[in-house]
Amino acid sequence: MTLTELAIKRPSFIIVIFTILVGGGLISYKQLSYELMPDFSAPLLTITTAYPGASPSTVESQVSKPLEDVLSGMENVDEVTSFSLDNASFVLLEFKASANIDDALEDAQRKINNNLNRLPDDAQNPMVAKIEPNATPVLQLSALAKNLSDAELMRLMDEQLLPAIKQVKGVAEVQVIGGERRSFRVNVDKEKLRKLGLSMAQINQAVALSNLDFPTGKIKSNAEQITVRLTGKYKDLNDLQNLVLFAKGTSTIRLRDVAEVVDASDDQITISRLNGVNGIGLRIKKQSDANAVDVANLTKDKFKELEEKYNKEGLSFTIATDTSIPTIESVDAVIHDLELAVFLVALVMLLFLHTIRNAFIVLVSIPASLISTFVAMYLLGYTLNLMTLLAMSLVIGILVDDSIVVLENIYRHLQMGKKRRQAALDGRNEIGFTALAITLVDVVVFSPVVFIDGTISDILHQFSIVVVMSTLMSLFVCFTLTPWLASRFAKVVQLDPKKRFQAVLLRFERRITVFTESYVKIVGWALRHKISMGLIIIVIFIASFATMGLGIVGQEFVSQGDQGKFMLKLKYENSATFAENNLTTLKIEQLLLAQKEMVDIVFSNVGGPSAGLGAAAFGAENRSEITVMMRKGKQKEIPTVEYMNAIRTKIENEFPGLEVKALNMGLIDSEQAPIEIFISSNNKDLMHKEARRLKNVIKAIKGAKDPYLSTEDVTPEVQIALDREKMGQLGVNVAAVGMQLQGALSGNDDSQLDIDGSEYDIRVMLDAANRKDVEDIQDMTFTNNEGKQVRLSEFAAISVDNAAGILERKNRIGNTTLRCYVLGAAPGTVAADIEKYLKKHPMDPNVRLTWGGEIKRQKESFGALGTAMGIGVILVYLIMVALYDNFVYPFVVLFSILVSLVGAILALALTSSNMGIFTMLGMLMLLGLVAKNAILIVDFTNHLKEKGMTTYTALLESVRERMRPILMTTIAMVIGMIPIATASGSGAEWKNGLAWVLIGGLTSSMFLTIIVVPMMYYVVDRIQAKIQFKKLVKMADIDTND
Repeated sequence: MTLTELAIKRPSFIIVIFTILVGGGLISYKQLSYELMPDFSAPLLTITTAYPGASPSTVESQVSKPLEDVLSGMENVDEVTSFSLDNASFVLLEFKASANIDDALEDAQRKINNNLNRLPDDAQNPMVAKIEPNATPVLQLSALAKNLSDAELMRLMDEQLLPAIKQVKGVAEVQVIGGERRSFRVNVDKEKLRKLGLSMAQINQAVALSNLDFPTGKIKSNAEQITVRLTGKYKDLNDLQNLVLFAKGTSTIRLRDVAEVVDASDDQITISRLNGVNGIGLRIKKQSDANAVDVANLTKDKFKELEEKYNKEGLSFTIATDTSIPTIESVDAVIHDLELAVFLVALVMLLFLHTIRNAFIVLVSIPASLISTFVAMYLLGYTLNLMTLLAMSLVIGILVDDSIVVLENIYRHLQMGKKRRQAALDGRNEIGFTALAITLVDVVVFSPVVFIDGTISDILHQFSIVVVMSTLMSLFVCFTLTPWLASRFAKVVQLDPKKRFQAVLLRFERRITVFTESYVKIVGWALRHKISMGLIIIVIFIASFATMGLGIVGQEFVSQGDQGKFMLKLKYENSATFAENNLTTLKIEQLLLAQKEMVDIVFSNVGGPSAGLGAAAFGAENRSEITVMMRKGKQKEIPTVEYMNAIRTKIENEFPGLEVKALNMGLIDSEQAPIEIFISSNNKDLMHKEARRLKNVIKAIKGAKDPYLSTEDVTPEVQIALDREKMGQLGVNVAAVGMQLQGALSGNDDSQLDIDGSEYDIRVMLDAANRKDVEDIQDMTFTNNEGKQVRLSEFAAISVDNAAGILERKNRIGNTTLRCYVLGAAPGTVAADIEKYLKKHPMDPNVRLTWGGEIKRQKESFGALGTAMGIGVILVYLIMVALYDNFVYPFVVLFSILVSLVGAILALALTSSNMGIFTMLGMLMLLGLVAKNAILIVDFTNHLKEKGMTTYTALLESVRERMRPILMTTIAMVIGMIPIATASGSGAEWKNGLAWVLIGGLTSSMFLTIIVVPMMYYVVDRIQAKIQFKKLVKMADIDTND
């Protein structure tokens, strides 16, 4: 007994199975969490090493290079990149996609620990960390307390708020921006030190050695023992101020006599403001395995709890950006698209099948297939994210496909006068092989995606699995549920022109008949004029692909879309102070806030991260970042990019000399420029010369904006050249001079003062008035080994010069990175123009050029999807060969794929969409979808030929008989995708292009496949006939000779 027979004769068995599947699906759905994108881990490690007081060149030679040597030999390392800055080294390890990043982290940490002796003593221990792709903050916010001072709020943050927030389930890290931390400042007066013959080193030593507790031992008697503890730590500010440095005669010299000792705060290196109001900025990041929406909701609940708890302090949290909102909006939008698609498909079914009961038989396959798929999603640990829900939306038309083909054939048998049960069984059996072929073709095109390595497979893996599971489920439905329902409820309706709705259906049927007969005539003409029709098809094919060559269809990794959010990156002169930066940035914030009708949120980070370091967040006193959120819906009136550029121009006009970069922020935030080119060479002069040449060329390329080199920034630097011979004569050494200079200018905070259980740094350094210019440095004095004072100018030459702000190396050779923003063009199109120039004017042979960033991902992804499409075509062919036991006719089916690409590319051109990974995914889907129409024609033609028809007659009859199911399935899929293609809102930019590719490809396939496939079948069949005739003639000759 076949599966269909079992369903028709013993329906209770099928009812139980689907009850279990649907019930399990509903339960599983409630367990699924929301996420913007599937979790994926990029194989990257970062090694951050702080080296206080060191210049970039010192950091490179003493920290970055030794670390490169140690780490470059690790297993599966693909690239090693290092950045050397003032005071810090940042090394980025990129691994092959197959690498286990957790094992790599442990291996890297072990290698570093074994080689710590190769690093300078003053360098801090390197910190190794994974870079998570979902490291974009879930929440960005500002914390305020109107009844507390800035220092009191910072103390509350450190001691109470941060520990509470970090305990929230799923929170991985809380970055703090701005705020004032309480500290005790010892501002030493240089002149008073000199008069007393003291040095900075002596002051540091005195402060540290007088701030100790000692457990000295125990006293014992026969009756007891008591611990003896020396309590020498400072109790308050007064203890520190009155610290005795030395006594001279009857006078005592205290710390307050040579320094101003105050309860103050650390020098601010970052400031955070929300809508112009100072606060403490917080960036909440989630754990890699946590759910973003859950983390955001739990964290916001914690904020409410803390606000109630510290109501007297006036504590409030104001959220600037919340990624859970666009996540939920995106998911809700896709669910809305799905519901609308089901409704539209239902109307199409009603139009073709005439009655609600017939339409219901087909439509039941949608919930039966989708709800059952939730079980597989839950078992595989998937979430309701943009990819899984998009797959469900796009698959609506595919789910009814098999059931339409089966029911239409059952309907045909009913029209022959058969009873329902017999018609259901015969109709399914006759078309079952075709339905199996159609479904398997839809499935196999996605199988290569599962096995391809790299980011593209991580992103699309869940999409592919959901499509495959839903499609296989629809096959099971059409073999069981559809014939069972048809055997009980299917009905042939004789349309009555007197009834209004049926009159509409009757007119529709007549139009379908006229259209079908017209197409039969066109196919007949094509079969008689094969060369002419072939030329017409070739012209259409070339014209469509010309749109890509002419740049009408651009290339990009993913579409940024318009989220109404952008970032301004501000860069002041390299010599600008933090105070100047803060003042000007505040003015720019006020300028933005004045745009009340357009701007909703202005979140600023003064002293923001240096550009171009990826995950590194080293501050820069001359840089700031401002994130701007437009009021909801305003981007529909004025596109964000247009408004962003108007604001940028206004800022540049009002603040001449300020460098402003503007970046449109998409659904997945990226603060990096889309164009990134690594230029490497051992010859640094040649490397910079070639990099500057390419930079100047890029300036003239249409769409390229603000090209810059990562290593072109220079900062003024005071360079101290020591005369070692004079140092020996004067009795001073390099270590003592270096440590004293560092303490005087950067401060020494080795000691802390405990106040009410909280420890605050004691920072000892020269007073600000004594470290203003070069003369102050020249005038600094050091105590030699005889206790005498020696000026720095006596043993050193001091000069001011420009030095590189950052030094880069890639794969252990010098590197500079050329970055560029894009405006008014697709990044891939700009990259293609750069490559055209490089083809004509290549780089010097001693200079190596490689792509990074979005273009690297685009190239890798396009290559991976191109491979997947190639494998998909081969698999489609092999599946059909296995099913039909023939190598020729499956080849004919492949021509349907070529004609579908015509419509896909034209749809992109007409809708101004670019070629990206999602549009290429649409083309991958087309491989299976469009082959269906060809399979229906080829399969029915073979069936008719077996009954004795000629090839020509069989082809025309197959077009006539199969036009209706082809129209029905194709229109159902196209109509079902219209809501996705025309959607707007969060995440729509990813869906639109994909849906238009499918609509264009399916439409062109519907019209052209019905012509091209019969024509190619006819040609191939005649060639086969000629070959067979020659074989017969040859065999006849042999028989005659015998």
